[in-house]
Amino acid sequence: MHTLQGVCVFCGSSPGNDPIYLETARQLGQILAKAGVPLVFGGGSLGLMGEVAGSTMKAGGRVTGIIPEFLRNVEPPLGSISELIVTRTMHERKARMFALSDAFAVLPGGIGTLEETVEMLTWSQLRLHKKPVVIINTQGYWTPLVSLLDSFVQRQFARDSLHDLYSVVDTPDAVLPAIYAALQHSPA
Repeated sequence: MHTLQGVCVFCGSSPGNDPIYLETARQLGQILAKAGVPLVFGGGSLGLMGEVAGSTMKAGGRVTGIIPEFLRNVEPPLGSISELIVTRTMHERKARMFALSDAFAVLPGGIGTLEETVEMLTWSQLRLHKKPVVIINTQGYWTPLVSLLDSFVQRQFARDSLHDLYSVVDTPDAVLPAIYAALQHSPA
């Protein structure tokens, strides 16, 4: 089985309006820690970001947060993590997150989470990487995005192979199996 150097989790810096979102983030952090898979995330202490990182640390896992300098006052970094990397720009942040990760897991979030996810899908479509992207569709949160991606294919703005660029799971315990399955089926 492939040893993962890190899984980057894209998620909101807000908790959302349903406690299931925080619980899902908490479960994902515990699962990563138990499996010995380092977490890479946006560095913030708020919302789902803080929850996934905090639960990973509490369960004995390794956590690397990456935050741009200008966000440090808006989204205070989580203090008790393994490593905090401060970048100059959002672009540098994403480049570092990408470099330190073998796969991406997507929890609920807002426009920033959406942007990060779509960029990773775009890079994959352009064959800049073969890293799995796993969307955790907690309570159907990402169903509108999945429908939009399906619409791209149906309206011939994307090929059927778009569906090969991501997996959709309902629960955090399905994330690592989806990542390993995608890595196993990915040509070298």
